[in-house]
Amino acid sequence: MMRISDTVKHLIIINVIMFVGTIFIGSGAFYEWFAMHFPKSESFQPWQIFTHMFMHGGGDLQNLSITHLLFNMFGLWMFGSPVEQVLGSKRFLFIYISAGLGAVALQVGVNYFEFYKVLSLLENAGFNQSEIYETLKSGFNTYDRRWEAVLDQQQLGDLVVGFNGIMVGASGCLMGIMAAFGMMNPNAELMLIFLPIPVKAKYFIPAIILFDLISGISGQTIFGYGNIAHFAHVGGAITGAIIMWYWKKTQFNRNRWN
Repeated sequence: MMRISDTVKHLIIINVIMFVGTIFIGSGAFYEWFAMHFPKSESFQPWQIFTHMFMHGGGDLQNLSITHLLFNMFGLWMFGSPVEQVLGSKRFLFIYISAGLGAVALQVGVNYFEFYKVLSLLENAGFNQSEIYETLKSGFNTYDRRWEAVLDQQQLGDLVVGFNGIMVGASGCLMGIMAAFGMMNPNAELMLIFLPIPVKAKYFIPAIILFDLISGISGQTIFGYGNIAHFAHVGGAITGAIIMWYWKKTQFNRNRWN
């Protein structure tokens, strides 16, 4: 068993504390404060760009689900510890946070594109933008029934869920760390729990990123789980890969960071 590195241990502790806080304070209040909201929403606050990376879904007493947290923390230990041991704590943390920022940037960018594409259809049909926003602020599953004459169900979902939806989780950060691990150890053999066949990291990790990209574009989740921010995974992975590529290319001086 690999020894857990210091920064990885501290990140896991922070994520667990946030999950416990979600349970005892209440998911409604905790998500309102710390989850990433759509920037046009009144619930959006600048600190959510960072705090959402330490939040995980399913943290209410009525529908408690710890799976999201466990999978991310297991991946963080498995991939993060060897990356930190090679790069050091400062460079590891830089990749981790940068990947989280890259994840939210790409996902919010895609959400913006989809949201405004649908919003423009309503405006072209004669609906007033300010009235549209006031209707959307009423929450999930709330919209003007007249919109159905202009939009199909997918477009209504892009508009309503895009405005009122939230994003939580360390998956974008983890994908950046996985990409860095793959570039550092391309021939390391990895296995999925449900597919116990060794696959080299240089094939395994790009395949996971490709699955996320296909799922994000198609809107269909390959593994059957809903409410996944696929473009956040892709954004985190791309960010981690770019940083690692740059460091390897320029032979970055470790003493500058450690």
